[in-house]
Amino acid sequence: MHVRRKLVVGNWKMNGNRAALAELIPIAAAAREAAGVDVGICPPFTLIPLAVSRAGGAVAIGGQDCHASASGAHTGNVSAAMLVEAGAKLVIVGHSERRADQGETDVLVRAKAAAALAAGLRTIVCVGEVEEERIAGSHVEKVLYQLEHSLPELAAEAELVVAYEPIWAIGTGRTATCGDAAEMHRAIRESLVDRFGDAGGRVRILYGGSCNATNAAELFAVEDVDGGLVGGASLTAAQFVPIVEAAARS
Repeated sequence: MHVRRKLVVGNWKMNGNRAALAELIPIAAAAREAAGVDVGICPPFTLIPLAVSRAGGAVAIGGQDCHASASGAHTGNVSAAMLVEAGAKLVIVGHSERRADQGETDVLVRAKAAAALAAGLRTIVCVGEVEEERIAGSHVEKVLYQLEHSLPELAAEAELVVAYEPIWAIGTGRTATCGDAAEMHRAIRESLVDRFGDAGGRVRILYGGSCNATNAAELFAVEDVDGGLVGGASLTAAQFVPIVEAAARS
């Protein structure tokens, strides 16, 4: 049985400015006190170098996306190598909002993940279902299909993380029940082990649907929930620190 450190990552999405980086000071202080927990924040690209400075090494700073190519004529995009040069330690790929808004496919997400892993970034690959798929009972099938086609092959030295997003719970205030989370995380774990063997047992699986200070402790107590990918509640230390503290207690 693998003992996996909890991981809590905040995704600021298209929010934040220089002034918002003041929130990293108390977040970093909490991260230093949270034994057994890794903490990350993914601000907008423009803030990454300053965020690295403010975090002081206690919080891993990451990107919210990267391009699959190392360089080239890709206006408005950022490569994995550019993130590394800016000081990033991790990256999110395949977030449900990018899949929906930018039409990203599993094939593209897989290529991005491969590039990020090759660059040495801790790579969080997102998968999840919409409400119609859950109502129809095809939610597990949908997520496992995404998982199979979005994950690249896993090199021993690479750090892959999977984030399960019940898309119907993002930004809605709704949250999957612990039973919902247990069912999906268990299915994801089984798929990872089937594909990667022992390495699949080391991959951390994050819950990514409206995780907040109220429900974090309950969710983190569920088997195979190895932490959270946190959206709106990561924008302020007042909301994010209690989630980190819940992870430390779990």
